[in-house]
Amino acid sequence: METDFIAKLNQQWTDIYYLLHYQHKENISHQAIRIMQHIEKQGEATIGALAEYLSVSHNTASEHIKRLIQKGFIAKRRSQQDERKVFVFLTQEGRAVLEQHTQLDKEKLKEIIERMSTSEKELVEQAFDLLSRKAKQWQL
Repeated sequence: METDFIAKLNQQWTDIYYLLHYQHKENISHQAIRIMQHIEKQGEATIGALAEYLSVSHNTASEHIKRLIQKGFIAKRRSQQDERKVFVFLTQEGRAVLEQHTQLDKEKLKEIIERMSTSEKELVEQAFDLLSRKAKQWQL
């Protein structure tokens, strides 16, 4: 029963993303998107933290970061408390690219939501809110 529910939920999730995602304008790797997502969720990150998150060596993470800096998607700054620490953060361009590769197309979504009743909208909002809260609790 749980397996069927999980399979159905995954199928519905992939259907939603497949049908409502933005048309990607920027050619960027999945690994780069994962790095940018992690930085977005954390606000900033060190290369060491990114290497750990990705389960790769510090050098590999550093190479990924270097490419993203060259593309203008992330930037780095030194810690004010400890000059030896370097943090990376998303640029405005990086945020825009990340949105294009991870979020649903706002116009497509708007068209669908406009066709929903108030109760349907509330139901969708409650379901996504519940799933989001549980995912955040699970991560802790």
